[in-house]
Amino acid sequence: PAAVRNYLARLGWSHGDEEIFSTEQMVEWFSLEALNKGAARFDFVKLENINGHYIREADPTYLYNVMIDTAEEVGRDEDAKGLMANHNTVLAALPELQPRAKTVLELIDLAQFIYALRPITPDAAAAALLTPEAKVVLAGIAETLGGLADWSVPAIDGAMRELAEAKGLKLGKLAQPLRAALTGRTVSPGIFEVMVLIGREESMARLSDQIA
Repeated sequence: PAAVRNYLARLGWSHGDEEIFSTEQMVEWFSLEALNKGAARFDFVKLENINGHYIREADPTYLYNVMIDTAEEVGRDEDAKGLMANHNTVLAALPELQPRAKTVLELIDLAQFIYALRPITPDAAAAALLTPEAKVVLAGIAETLGGLADWSVPAIDGAMRELAEAKGLKLGKLAQPLRAALTGRTVSPGIFEVMVLIGREESMARLSDQIA
């Protein structure tokens, strides 16, 4: 609501070069002299950009509740259930997800990796990354991760860098199929952060599903 209010106010009125302002600032700065003289043009791209700003700045707990309400309102009951069943994990993930979304529905889509049921069904872009060659790479990743004692972002990052160097590959050549296997998408938070969020057991199980 705040983003729409901000956009609609800016549509017919301006205050210098300011694009983002609070309701209090609108009330303080508004003047009839500053009303735009030309016809307003509704720009959905600009509205999405403003909405993205408010999503980035929102309190995660507030945003979590908005996500559930939105999922229920548009009939995405499975998403609403998944969000509610994974309260702590979703809250922990939101600071990583917020910069990547411009709408609440995009945010819900990005959070799906947390509660997706196995086996993960990759979207078309992710499936294209899971080639036979990539599955060989994933098998090597699974073997490396299986012996990892410390399941933390620095430990996983270090292990993957060592593996990439040993295989003569850039880190991205490991991270891309790994992201596709674990999330079913080509866009997500940092993949090592994803692995910590969903945990060792779930990460290894999702890897095994895609290697098989």
